[in-house]
Amino acid sequence: MVFDLTRLTLSALRSHFERRQGAVLELTRKLVECESPSGDAEGSRRVVELLEAEARRIDAVTRVERIAIPDYGEHLRVRVFDDGNETRTTLLLGHTDTVHPRGSIKERPWREDDGRIYAPGIFDMKANCALAFESLRALDALSLKPSRPVVLLFTCDEEAGSATGRKLVEKEATRAASVLVLEPSAPSGRVKTARKGTALYTMEIYGRAAHAGLEPERGASAVLELARQMIRLSELQDLSCGTTINVGCIEGGTASNVVAAYARAEIDVRFSTTPEAERVDNELRGATPFDDRVRVVVAGGVNRPPLEHTDGVVKLYEKARSIAALLDVDLGETSVGGASDGNFAAAMCASVLDGLGIEGGGAHSEHEHILTNRIPERGALVAGLLIVE
Repeated sequence: MVFDLTRLTLSALRSHFERRQGAVLELTRKLVECESPSGDAEGSRRVVELLEAEARRIDAVTRVERIAIPDYGEHLRVRVFDDGNETRTTLLLGHTDTVHPRGSIKERPWREDDGRIYAPGIFDMKANCALAFESLRALDALSLKPSRPVVLLFTCDEEAGSATGRKLVEKEATRAASVLVLEPSAPSGRVKTARKGTALYTMEIYGRAAHAGLEPERGASAVLELARQMIRLSELQDLSCGTTINVGCIEGGTASNVVAAYARAEIDVRFSTTPEAERVDNELRGATPFDDRVRVVVAGGVNRPPLEHTDGVVKLYEKARSIAALLDVDLGETSVGGASDGNFAAAMCASVLDGLGIEGGGAHSEHEHILTNRIPERGALVAGLLIVE
């Protein structure tokens, strides 16, 4: 199947992206200059307006839905090559929100330098929003039909934890034979075949206040208890299987001469498998105080399940690798600690290939950028996957 794809279409697909690279970058620039940090409802709506207009220029698009989230923004769902007969789909997944606050584009405007374009949010992932639509346009322009209908879903709250986008992702993933996630690629353009899951917790310690000089024995220090609990947390880590636990923020006490009555910690847990998530969760929720005069309260839980390196993921990667090889690209793979909406899709038992975005670097940083000469090969790869999947 890949041989036929190469012989008939890969050269044409790459040529399409070479001819249309200027248009891809023009849309990308409009998107990055329309700032849409998570929770910025106005910015989100403006970006979705741009993408809706782009969708309606593609003849193969059969339905465009803007899903409003009050006081937050809009998700975008586009159905393409859908005649209403197929039940299984290919899901193209991404997001329109960024971590960069309003005003970032004025501080760090669009800049081209030696084959790189720098701009806030360009790598993660507004250039890839543009790439997704151009991949669909390429198939339409070349009269190529994907193996199954395509659903393009862009959520507006991925960077903030997908509180509202998660249900949409899960719903579409249950219908999808495969999920292609347009998150940024790893260094050297590698795709992501595994992602750790994440869990977020708060640990609160309720102690007993007392004067630190006059009657310290009457106090029960919440700060001391928290320190002991943090040592216990570090012992729960298992780096051999990728489980990490980080206490990122702590607070507590009222004054240096008062035995602390309260302390609090925020805890980040990363894990590669569901059993590891369950192990740590059970340990955290069962935490007992070292000092029986204090109370330990743990809240929170799993935010994103792991994207595991399953047989389905491996099969999808091998298809992508074969297509890339015929484009003279050695497509590598990697496992990463960060999570994406692809994690939610994987939990629905879909085959997921993540990190299909344009090669670049500096996600979430001041030097965020893409490599322009990688656009044609990446576009041809994504379009090719739509055909063979």
